[in-house]
Amino acid sequence: MLRRWRHHRAASPDPGSALAYHIRKMPSAEELQEEIEKVKEPFDKKVAATMAILAAFLAVVSVLGHIMTTEELLLQQKASDQWSYYQGKSIRRYQSQIARDLFSGMKLNDRSAQYEKNSEKYQKDDEDIQREAQGLEQESHLRGRQALGFHFGEVFLEFSIVLASLAILTKRALLWYACMLSGTIGAVLAAAIFGFPSIVERLQQ
Repeated sequence: MLRRWRHHRAASPDPGSALAYHIRKMPSAEELQEEIEKVKEPFDKKVAATMAILAAFLAVVSVLGHIMTTEELLLQQKASDQWSYYQGKSIRRYQSQIARDLFSGMKLNDRSAQYEKNSEKYQKDDEDIQREAQGLEQESHLRGRQALGFHFGEVFLEFSIVLASLAILTKRALLWYACMLSGTIGAVLAAAIFGFPSIVERLQQ
C-alpha cells in the first residue's frame, strides 16, 4: 500500500511546481509595459520631434516679431522728432518772411535781402527735414507690417504646438497632421510677409 502511494505521488505532478512553471512562462508587467511602449514610442517620437522643430520656429518668429515692433516704435519716435524740428524751422521761415516784407515796406532793401536769404535757407531745410521724416514714417510702417506678419505666424505656430500636445495625449495621427499643417502655414506666413510686406496692405484693402 505504501509502495502504491509513493508511486502515485511520484507519477503525479506537484501543483505548486506546475504553477510556478506557468508563472515563469507568463510575461511580467514590465515586459508588457515595454511591449506597449514599443508600439507607441515611434509615434510619440515623431510628434515630439515635430514639436521641438515647431518650438524652435516659434522662438525665432517671436523674437523677430518683438524686434520689428521695437524698431517700428523707435522709427516712429524719430519721425515725430523730425516733424517737431520741421515745425520749428517752418516757424522761423515764416518769421523771416514777415521780417522781409516788413523791411521791404520800409525800403530797407539790405535787411530785406538778408531775411530773404534766411527764408530760402529755411525753405530748403524744411524740404530736407520733411523728406527725412516721411522716409522714417515709411520705414516705420514697413517694420509694423513685418511685425504683424510675425505675429500672425506666431499664432499659427502656437496653435500647432497645442495640436502636437493633443496628438501625443490622444495618439491620433490626424492631430499630428493638423499640427504640421498649422506650423507650416505659420512659418510660411511669417517669411512671406517679412519678404513681401505689401501683402498686408492688400489684405487690408
